[in-house]
Amino acid sequence: MTTAPMRKDAARNWQRIAEVGRRLVDEGSPLHLNEVARLASVGVATVYRHFPTPEALMEAVATPGLEALVTRAEQALAEDDVWRALTGFLHSTMDAQLTDPSITAVRSAPRNVLPHTTELTTTLDTLAAHLLTRAHTAGIVREEITWEDLRPLMCGIAYAANIHTEDQQERLESGRRYLAVTIRGMRP
Repeated sequence: MTTAPMRKDAARNWQRIAEVGRRLVDEGSPLHLNEVARLASVGVATVYRHFPTPEALMEAVATPGLEALVTRAEQALAEDDVWRALTGFLHSTMDAQLTDPSITAVRSAPRNVLPHTTELTTTLDTLAAHLLTRAHTAGIVREEITWEDLRPLMCGIAYAANIHTEDQQERLESGRRYLAVTIRGMRP
């Protein structure tokens, strides 16, 4: 079943709400939907109609970043150098988590609320697991390491890098350094 396209005014409201959500997430502010409505200059009911929960808004904000990570994983699977493909993907994932706080929030959440987010995260996890399986087959990653191990470690690294500094560049440097330690530990 397909859904009807949004009316132009509804689409504009959705866009304004999503832009306010993006700004609040980037500032590290909580997504209180009443406040989002005020900042977007729309009615509270309009916000709740588009995003019934703060989690739904967070997932909408994270969608472009998650889509980019899926694309990056697909590109990595097409690379011939298995180690470079895996580590390049992990570095891209870490950079995304450290520059877009919505990605870590969505990836560390116990469940998704939007079907599209579930689809994206499932696809991302499947592709990442394939990258890891290729590395296992090539004998360049310890067999006992699974994507179920690495996914929470990636969120943990992002968390650790984020709590030590407000400076974006310092966070990236710390996260990359912590990831390098993790990557070294993956070798047989």
